[in-house]
Amino acid sequence: MKEEVTNALHKKRSILFSKKTEELQPLCLLISVSDRRAVILWALEGAEKAAADISVSNEPALQCIRAARDWAAGKIKMPLAKKAILACHAAAKASKDAADAALFHAVAQACSAVHTPSHGPGLALYELTAIVRRNPTDWEDKVKERLADLLTRLLYWRDHWQEQKDWADFLIR
Repeated sequence: MKEEVTNALHKKRSILFSKKTEELQPLCLLISVSDRRAVILWALEGAEKAAADISVSNEPALQCIRAARDWAAGKIKMPLAKKAILACHAAAKASKDAADAALFHAVAQACSAVHTPSHGPGLALYELTAIVRRNPTDWEDKVKERLADLLTRLLYWRDHWQEQKDWADFLIR
């Protein structure tokens, strides 16, 4: 992982991890075999943590999360949620801080998991990138800790997603 991140930094990539990162494989596999509603609850929980870590006004991220929750519950339709997700991505592009930009993208990707679980890994890719950006000399343990937490929380939601009763019709079929 260290070599991959070092190479990505050297190449000035905005995302320092990929779905092919070896350490991300257990999480990506678990996402792929989990009920999509478990992935949604996990992703939205992760989005809240990412939004809390943004050092500037995180209102676009919070609006995005609210819209995604409402979309998942069937209270709004996709176009409204998509607008909030795109606004969150726009906040990332407007951000002058690379870590904040990554966190805005993490939130937007997590909220996009309502559309398809394949967006779920984006939460981890961007959030872990933000950790490296904020801790350029001592990121490894922090990344491993957050990755373990993401995996633990997804395992939790795999067992508890049924407690959430309000789902949009397209998520029940």
